[in-house]
Amino acid sequence: QVQLLESGGGLVQTGGSLRLSCTVSGGTFSGYTMSWFRQAPGKEREFVARIRWGTGDTYYSDSTKGRFIISRDDAKNAVFLQMNSLKPEDTALYYCAAPKYAYMTVGSTSPDYTYWGQGTKVTVSS
Repeated sequence: QVQLLESGGGLVQTGGSLRLSCTVSGGTFSGYTMSWFRQAPGKEREFVARIRWGTGDTYYSDSTKGRFIISRDDAKNAVFLQMNSLKPEDTALYYCAAPKYAYMTVGSTSPDYTYWGQGTKVTVSS
């Protein structure tokens, strides 16, 4: 059973930075494409960023491109999200997600992912 645990959320002012972490237990972490999603109050969950296994290729949503950086450390079974130039509209519960199997090709929609963390809250004050 794959388990994900996020940390690093908090309250930050507009323009500030936060670094989220997600540690993964179970499964073959180095073979998983990992993603971050977020869900703001009253809104649907949306894709934030994705990092592929092996090549480390990254992909971002239009709203986070150029401000957020996703990275991974396979030795630590962890994926990170460095968030810079934060805006009030970035306020949300942030989740990391993993697909059902390692080495799967996945995209940017929630149904592509089977395993989810409990989320970490990010609040950006104006």
